[in-house]
Amino acid sequence: MIWTDTGFLLSKIAFQENSIIANFYTKKHGKCAGIIYGATSKKIKNYLQKGNELFLEYYSKSDNALGYFKTEIIKPCTSRFFSEKTKLTCIVSMLDLIKILTVDGQENSKIYELINRLFMLLNNKNWRSDYVFLELNLLKYIGFDLNLIEYCKIDKIENKKIYYVENRSKKLIVPNFLVENIKENISDKDIYDSLNLISEYMKKNIFIPNNINFPISRQNFINYFK
Repeated sequence: MIWTDTGFLLSKIAFQENSIIANFYTKKHGKCAGIIYGATSKKIKNYLQKGNELFLEYYSKSDNALGYFKTEIIKPCTSRFFSEKTKLTCIVSMLDLIKILTVDGQENSKIYELINRLFMLLNNKNWRSDYVFLELNLLKYIGFDLNLIEYCKIDKIENKKIYYVENRSKKLIVPNFLVENIKENISDKDIYDSLNLISEYMKKNIFIPNNINFPISRQNFINYFK
């Protein structure tokens, strides 16, 4: 089996002496793993950064066998944010979520475009709130649509609306910007509450039922907004 495609690097692990096993999210073939031989060479190791977009040639003996990639850099997306720790942690968190939540070999062009939008929105003034909606879109694209407007309840405190959702054990705040058309003056607490709400939803509906560990990178990202 041979194909060519473009893909964003999701992860890499050492394999043998000079090679790695890389996971990509590709435009036409979904998530795909393969070996990159000679990946530790000076020629290519610098562009094999998580989040970078590459041109891929994939070779495999069969659908069930682990194949190998030949790669060329298209766009070094991640390096622009090496000096911005919060944004870099955001990138790693999203890529880890995509790796965990998507199925091998299942094409989904919306998720591929979502990764592209991630790097675009990180340049926006309101990138933090834009990112929250990006995560909600990711859930929607994999079949878990968290419709907050439908499920949240409302309290009023001093004529101010307070949105929340509750289950048997806890009550979770839904920041106003998630249900109202608010673009400005969104606090770190609003972002923290939003990410915490989405985390609880993912744990309850995806991670715990499937016995999957919640990614540390996601919790590290949330902690920036405490």
